[in-house]
Amino acid sequence: MAYEVNISLPAMGEGITEAKIIRWLVNVGDVIEEDQPLVEIATDKVDSEVPSTTSGKVKELLCKEGDFPQVGQTICVITAEGKVSGTIEQSNTVAQTNTITQSISTLNIENSASNSSEIEVEDSSKLLNMHLSPLVRKIAQEENISTSELQKIRGTGLNDRITKDDILLFIQNRDKVVAKAFNPTVATKQSTEISTISEGMRHEVIPMDRMRKLIAEHMVNSIHTSAHVTSFIEVDVTKLVNWRNSIKENFQQTEGEKLTLTHLFAQATVNSIKKFPVLNSSVDGDNIIIKKNINLGIATALPNGNLIVPVIKNAEKLNLSGIASSTNDLAKRARENKLKPDEIQSGTFTISNLGSFDTLTGTPIINQPQVAILAIGAVKKRPVVIETPEGDTIGIRQMCIISLSYDHRVIDGALAGLFLKEFRDTIENFSPSA
Repeated sequence: MAYEVNISLPAMGEGITEAKIIRWLVNVGDVIEEDQPLVEIATDKVDSEVPSTTSGKVKELLCKEGDFPQVGQTICVITAEGKVSGTIEQSNTVAQTNTITQSISTLNIENSASNSSEIEVEDSSKLLNMHLSPLVRKIAQEENISTSELQKIRGTGLNDRITKDDILLFIQNRDKVVAKAFNPTVATKQSTEISTISEGMRHEVIPMDRMRKLIAEHMVNSIHTSAHVTSFIEVDVTKLVNWRNSIKENFQQTEGEKLTLTHLFAQATVNSIKKFPVLNSSVDGDNIIIKKNINLGIATALPNGNLIVPVIKNAEKLNLSGIASSTNDLAKRARENKLKPDEIQSGTFTISNLGSFDTLTGTPIINQPQVAILAIGAVKKRPVVIETPEGDTIGIRQMCIISLSYDHRVIDGALAGLFLKEFRDTIENFSPSA
């Protein structure tokens, strides 16, 4: 029994309502397989391919190349054979959304279509006459991946086709090889080091990878947008450290999560933002938009040395266990390159834990369009003056320097100081019962 399956434009992340049809990969009348890419689409955040949710024959293409269909709009009709079960269009949309979400990398691919001719990998092996998709081809061209390198990539797509995840994984591993060139003790036979001699000096040229280019652009844009100011405060975290050390094993057994100081700092940050909500805002022209929900970004270092900021949505509604669970899950999937696009969007405030690298303090750059970012320095034991009603003494305490970079267009030094003082008091007056 033949029936029709409507292929709709899938949801691709919060705030994305439409996409541009870059190129159809099939024609009317083509016989296709399930999961076969149908069309390449592009948004202002990502490029991707929409796969078919069923096997069958292409009956109709409802959009032309260059059109901008809306999310949920039918773009293609497939004639399939078999028994109809359930609501075809609804199940198709759900399955398609899941497939496209898993396939989109957390990297933001620039929205431009390549005009270069299609690369054909010619080899006597299974890659013979295998064509690369436009998206994979564009990445290969931008990253200067040679044909011989492409032949070494093991494709995991249909008919061993190289997918975007395959080529991004290859780029990530290649970047690790290049990074070894920074270590003089590591052999450089596999590195792509380019050495030149200029005025008696040797230089090593290492091209930025895709994510580093995006980070660089984002950071420069932030400096050009916001009037950056940074304030500092010193915090005695002795009570917090001692409590965490005494409870961490039991916490992991009862909650199933590792408890770190970052989780406790995150909870203190949320509590402080509640008292000073202007720090949870953005600027729109001459207006200050105060966000009611606290979407807390946690800066996470990746294995290749780059940085990504997954976001804990509605952190104000979570207890300590919820914050720990969300933070651990996002950090783990960030390092595995398994984050969904909407999990790195819509942040309203960011935390950067410099202490992970034993750094005392720093002046972080604001993550636009936010207006502030908190940096947590390394916790160090130091002799400090302890004030008591009976007199001052000197003791060994666990100390930490907290820095707050903020947009001076919105936040003045007085407000920043009050926020830091509230944060410090929350930490220093920590009570296990609270």
